[in-house]
Amino acid sequence: MFGNHVHWGYWENPNWAKNTAEDFAIATEKLSQKVYQAADIKDGISILDVGCGFGGTAASINNNYSEVKITGLNIDERQLNVARKQVQACGDNSIEFVQGDATKMPFPDNFFDVVLAVECIFHFPSRSAFFQEAKRVLKPGGKIALSDFVPTATINFFEPVVRLFIKDLGAETYGNVNFFTIANYQDLAIKIGLNSFLIEDITFNTLPTYKILKEFPVFSDSPANQKTNNIFEWVTRLGLLRYLILSASIE
Repeated sequence: MFGNHVHWGYWENPNWAKNTAEDFAIATEKLSQKVYQAADIKDGISILDVGCGFGGTAASINNNYSEVKITGLNIDERQLNVARKQVQACGDNSIEFVQGDATKMPFPDNFFDVVLAVECIFHFPSRSAFFQEAKRVLKPGGKIALSDFVPTATINFFEPVVRLFIKDLGAETYGNVNFFTIANYQDLAIKIGLNSFLIEDITFNTLPTYKILKEFPVFSDSPANQKTNNIFEWVTRLGLLRYLILSASIE
């Protein structure tokens, strides 16, 4: 119903959002495109999509580029089985879906031109370990791009109420989650030898997602889901939680 993507949507003009399954599928496709375009995807390169889920981002790249080698990495074999059935390589492209841990990648050094992580990094047990692995498997000059929910410094004033509430409810709804500020990201880039992150704030363009979450039962089928989605929307509209695309290259 919503295509192969399992993440927020992106609307160039949120006022034009139609609040339909079809419109949301288009918006989620556009968000994936925004992320991989931040990594300067082009024909003839090798790409690792970490946390690939059902293969939506891999399918998008497959449909829009040629002579690309796409590898999807995911911890959940059930999702990978769906991806293998739904996403077939076009033309001279190649696609492989691999089960594995984002912090212990089963790939050799200097293997990929680009590493992507679309709206999944907050599930990883260690962001530092993920970035160390991403740096290891990237070729010299390789690029990484990701999207993430990033709290502002202001949220620290509300931490006892907001951060813990989201953490408790979010674990039931979305699995274990964790948050990283922009300062955390920039410190980590320095620590592991990435160039400083380029940051694009697309929060405003993702806001219609919250109406979709309310309207369709698949996203709000329990009180915990409803509360979590409401809290995410509340802190986002208050400016305490931003939706960012971050990209960087190997030094």
